[in-house]
Amino acid sequence: MKFCFLKRSLNKLVAIAIGLTLLQCSPTTATDGWKQLPGILEQIVAPEFPNVHFLVTDYGAIGDGEFNCGSAFKKAIQACHEQGGGHVVVPAGVFLTGAIHLKSNVNLHLEQDAIIRFSRDYDQYLPVVLTRFEGVECMNYSPFIYAFEQTHIAITGKGVLDGQADDHTWWYWALPDENGIQVQKTDRDMLFKMGEDSIPVEKRIFGKGHYIRPNFIQFYRCSNILVEDVSIRRSPMWEIHPVLSSNVTVRGVNIVSHGPNNDGCNPESCRDVLIEGCYFNTGDDCIAIKSGRNGDGRRVNVPSENIIIRDCSMKDGHGGVVIGSEISGGCRNVFAENCVMDSPNLERALRIKTNSSRGGLVENIHMRHIQIGEVSDAVLRVNFNYELGDIGQFTPVVRNVYMSHVSSEKSKFALFLDGYERSPITGIYLDSCTFNGVTDGNFINHARDLHMQDVTINGKIQ
Repeated sequence: MKFCFLKRSLNKLVAIAIGLTLLQCSPTTATDGWKQLPGILEQIVAPEFPNVHFLVTDYGAIGDGEFNCGSAFKKAIQACHEQGGGHVVVPAGVFLTGAIHLKSNVNLHLEQDAIIRFSRDYDQYLPVVLTRFEGVECMNYSPFIYAFEQTHIAITGKGVLDGQADDHTWWYWALPDENGIQVQKTDRDMLFKMGEDSIPVEKRIFGKGHYIRPNFIQFYRCSNILVEDVSIRRSPMWEIHPVLSSNVTVRGVNIVSHGPNNDGCNPESCRDVLIEGCYFNTGDDCIAIKSGRNGDGRRVNVPSENIIIRDCSMKDGHGGVVIGSEISGGCRNVFAENCVMDSPNLERALRIKTNSSRGGLVENIHMRHIQIGEVSDAVLRVNFNYELGDIGQFTPVVRNVYMSHVSSEKSKFALFLDGYERSPITGIYLDSCTFNGVTDGNFINHARDLHMQDVTINGKIQ
C-alpha cells in the first residue's frame, strides 16, 4: 500500500490499528537510545605512542617524488615496532611508495607538507593479502596502507595520502568501456560466486592478472586504531575501511576523491567506532556502514555496532550516512549528530539499502541536529529493493530509526520508505523536523509504526 504526503490524521489511524506496538517509537524510547552514547564513548579510546621518532629519511627515503621509498618505510616501521613503538615520521616532501604495512604500536605520522604518493605500478601491491572486496573475503592486491591482526596503530598528521588513481589507473577497471562493459565485471562476478559457493578463502586468489581494486586504507582484525588529520586524495575505491576491528577513531580527516566506489569511510563488521570532525567530498557514499555480502557475510556473521558519527561535513556523495548494501551480518546502534550536509550532488542524508539476497537486521539508528541544505533524492531513504530487489531467501529487517531536529531546504522526497509486505519497515520516529523545498512529498510502501511529532513538510504540519 502506497501513500504520498502522509497526514496527521492517518498517523492517528495507524496508532489505533497497531495499539501498543507504537510505544517502541515513543519519544521516551528515542531519548533512551541516546543515553547509550556516553557508555559507548567510554569504550572508544584513541591509542597513544611512546615519544620516540623514526624518520623515514634516516632509513633511506628520498622525498623527490621519483625514488621508490617502499623499502625505507618497511625498515622504519619494523624498527619502530621492534623497539617498543613510537612514531614513523614522514617529513615535508613527496615520497613515492608501494604498499605500506603497519605493525603494532606504530603511528605513521605525516608532517605538514608531507605527501605519500602511491605507485601506479600494480606489482607494488603484491604479494596478495587477506582482504574484503565489497563484503566478500578474498586474497587480492594489498590495500595501499594495510594492517592485519595488529593493535595500537595510527595514521596521523597534516600531510596528504595521494593514491594517484584516475581514469587510466585503477578507476578504469570499474568504468564502462565503449561497449558498456566494465573490465572488473568477470572477476567481480567470479568472486561473488565463490562466496556463494563457499569456496575456501585461501583459494579465492586474485591480484596480478585480475581486476579487483584494493582499498586505500584497511585495518583487518585490528584493535585500538586512530586515523587523524590526514588528507586523502585519488583512491582506487573505498578510502578508510576497518574490517572486523574494534576501538576505531577517525578524526579530522579530509577526503576528496571522486572515482567510482570512492566511499569515504566504511567500517565493516566493526564495533565501537567514532568518526568525528571529518570532511567528505566523494564519488560514492560519504560514510557507509557494512557487515559482509550475502552468503559470505552470513558465514562471517559479525555485525557493525556502536558507530558514532558527529561534527562532520558531507558534500558530494551518494549518501551522507549510509547503512548497506553489504549488510548481511547486520547493524545496530548507530548515532549521527551535529553534521552539515549540502550539495546538489549529495543524494541522501540517511540511507539504508538492502534486499532479500543481503538480508540482515538493521536496528536502533539515531540521527539528531543535522542541518541539510540540499540533497537530490530523499532526506531518509530505506530501500529493500536495492539493485536486484526481492529475488533472495533472506528477508531483511529494519526497525527503530529515530530522527530529531533534522532540517532540510531542498529535496525530492522527505521520506522514501520501500519495504516488503512480509517485512515492513517498522518504527520510524521523527521529532521536531523541518523539510522545505520538497517536490514529491513522501513515498511510503510497506512501513508501519510511523510516528511524527512537530514535523513539517513545506510548512505544513504532518
